Order: sequence, then C-alpha cells, then structure tokens
Amino acid sequence: MTSWKVTLPCTRAEAEAIDAADDIAEGMVLMTTELEEDDREHWRLDAYLEVAPTPAAIAAIRLLAPSAGETAPQVEELPDEDWVTLSQDGLEPIAEGRFVVHTSAHPVAAPAGGRAFLIEAGQAFGTGHHATTSGCLAMLDRLADQSFARIIDIGTGTGLLAFAAQHLWPTAEIVATDIDPRAIIVTRENAELNALDGIALIVADGALDDTITARAPYDLVIANILAGPLVSMAPELAAIAAPGATIVLAGLLDTQRADVVAAFAGCGCTLAETDGRGDWTILRLVAGAVRYVPTKPIDPKGRDGWALDL
Repeated sequence: MTSWKVTLPCTRAEAEAIDAADDIAEGMVLMTTELEEDDREHWRLDAYLEVAPTPAAIAAIRLLAPSAGETAPQVEELPDEDWVTLSQDGLEPIAEGRFVVHTSAHPVAAPAGGRAFLIEAGQAFGTGHHATTSGCLAMLDRLADQSFARIIDIGTGTGLLAFAAQHLWPTAEIVATDIDPRAIIVTRENAELNALDGIALIVADGALDDTITARAPYDLVIANILAGPLVSMAPELAAIAAPGATIVLAGLLDTQRADVVAAFAGCGCTLAETDGRGDWTILRLVAGAVRYVPTKPIDPKGRDGWALDL
C-alpha cells in the first residue's frame, strides 16, 4: 500500500504541544523527533498519510509548526509500506518503574515483577512516549504500596494508565473514560491485545456522566488531559473523589501548574508531590478530609479545549 510523508521543521515547544494533543490532524499519524540533544529549536515533524497530501492537508500540518514559516515541506511517497508501521519506527520502548511500553515494531519482555504493555501509535494519545504519560506511569509506580479500591482514569486515550493501575491494584474497580469515542474503541482493542479485562469503559465528558457519579467516590483519580480542561473540571473531579483520595493530574506545562493547583485548592485539595519532566509537570494532590460538594452548578465552559488547550 502506498503511503505518504510530509516533513517540516519545528521547535520543541511545538513538538510537545503536538504530542500532548489528541486527534488534532484527522487522517494522519504525527511523529516528532529531536534532531539535536537538548536543543529547543531543532525538531522535526513528520505527518504520515494514506493518500497523497492535498493543499488543505499541508496547510493543516503547517498550522502545527508555525516556526517553519515559509519553509517548503518535504513530501515523500512511500510505496508498499504500512503508514502506521512507518510512523512507529522511531518509537523505542520506554521504561518507567516496573512498566515497559512498546509497539509491535519493537517488542520487549516484561521486567521481573513488572509488566510490558503493547501500545501502538495511532488514533489516540498515550503511547507512554510523551513526558506526561511516562510521568504518570512513574507516579503510579511510586504509589504501589498504597491500597485503592475504586480508580478512575479520565481522558484515558489508549488506556495505558488504566492498564497500569489494574496491574498495581488487581482487585480494584477501575473505570476508564474519554470524551472521544474512538479513544474508547482503541482502549478496548488495546485491552484485548494485552489480555486485560474487567475495566469499565465509558465515553463521557469529564466526570459529567451518571454512570461515573453512580460509582463514586473514587480513592484514586487520574486525569492526564491539558491545563485548561483540568481547571474547568476541578469541581467535578473533586466531587467524585473520596475524602483523602489521591488525585494525579498531568498534561500541564510547569508555567500552568499554579493555575491548576489553585483550581483544585479551591475544591479542598492540597498539593503533595510534583514531578517535572522537561517543561511538563505531573501533580499528585490529596482530596480534603470531607468529600467536596460543589457550591454551584458545574460550568462545562473550557472543555472545548481538550485538544488545543484553549
């Protein structure tokens, strides 16, 4: 099958925004590559397509790398190769704590006492290669000696963090949700690939879903999304958390940490730990001693920024 690749230069900030966003370029697989170690300016964006790129497709790719300016994109035809496999060639396995995440192009054995997850790059965010996802894996690994009975993963993407939680707490009731129905389809497929079952999968806008609230309260809440939606969703996430629950948040830049922490502090949550990964920050908070009850109707404004962090 013939496929195509469009390449443009980009910066590290643009690459991280691309990697953290979900479904920002329909019909493409996007890959970003660091060209020079610790160089913020010299990165590369590769967009893989099943069909020849149209002017509209190229314009959409250009919007993701404004620093490229008027640089002409490099367009290549890639005959007789699978576009998803091509896009995964550079995705080496990543290891965090007792977890290893790999694609089928780079199979790897599980570490002793740990678990290897097969997660293909594709239609949903969360292969473990972005700092936010790997940071969440590391945070969960550090919580392994704690006990959790009800766990929810908001914005599950590929399901990876829910899978890691199930490995660490196999007797827990686990819910994985995403606003994008395709992400839930991908999560279900990944669960089958990894011989996992028992995780409840729900298409939902944040925690505004009767099935989610009926299962509350949760003693571990995970939300790897973006800063804007996290601020908007703070009251509803705090409302489904049990007293003293652990809340793991990610998808925010270090410059956005104060706003996210303040939003959750207003709901009775306190900051317990931060993990910096480049420009990104993973937060661990603790819910208040009394279960939070919103004082006014939850306003869904801001949730439209799930992909672009508006």
